[in-house]
Amino acid sequence: MAERWHRRRGWSGAVVAAAGLVAGCSGAGAVGGAAGGGDARGGDAVRLLHGAADALREAGSSKARTSMEMATGGTRVTIRGEGVYDYRRQRGRLKVMLPQDPAGTSEHRPITELLAPGALFMKHRGAGVPDDKWVRVETATLSDGNLVTGGATDPFAAAEVLRGARTATYVGRTEVAGTAVRHYRGTADLAVAAEGATAGSRGALAAAARGFATARVPFDVYLDDEGRIRKVRHRFSFVNGRQEEAVAVASTTLLFDFGAPVDVRLPADRDIYAGRIAED
Repeated sequence: MAERWHRRRGWSGAVVAAAGLVAGCSGAGAVGGAAGGGDARGGDAVRLLHGAADALREAGSSKARTSMEMATGGTRVTIRGEGVYDYRRQRGRLKVMLPQDPAGTSEHRPITELLAPGALFMKHRGAGVPDDKWVRVETATLSDGNLVTGGATDPFAAAEVLRGARTATYVGRTEVAGTAVRHYRGTADLAVAAEGATAGSRGALAAAARGFATARVPFDVYLDDEGRIRKVRHRFSFVNGRQEEAVAVASTTLLFDFGAPVDVRLPADRDIYAGRIAED
């Protein structure tokens, strides 16, 4: 189905990594103490990052902005999103904006996405789906675990990837959107992350560990003084099945306004589209 969307739009194979967006129908106290008590280095940095997802659950909720860049064969596209996330319930809502067609003349409606443990719901996701219906995708069935399929990485899943951190280096202090942060750089193993993840993320991360070109994920992450992620950037390597060359995917998530109200209600069964997705 990803290949089908690629042929319809005529975009580079780079887009196939996130083609599911329109055709895929994917210790908190210890963390705060470590972050506030000094600049963790070496093994301390790894332990700190293993608990970053727990720090978000302690925070409760936030607003989020996402950016996903894909590049292959000399072509680069970017998909952007914005919304809110409830880390305790692992539910979120994003409005995701597709890039323009190559000619730059075609505007796409924003895709509304609801994120939930084990599931991705999409509305206004393409031809053949009624405007009042949602498309549901089981994230554990996706070869990337919905780390790239939806065009945005689930913010909590992005944090849970860090549970697989094998190496981490303290880079230094800086600022993200006016907030003082500590910058860490390292590599995570998706298989290890899946083993340590919460039940809601475990299946999807295990699928990604099997489906990506490599389970090793380089990252840069910026933590505030309470150990909460303010910015995280992952670099995935994805093989779409149509070409030998891997697609380079850089997913960036910005988190802000912690404690923001979040009300995410999942669609009823009667509102889920079960028909065939039409070709353009």
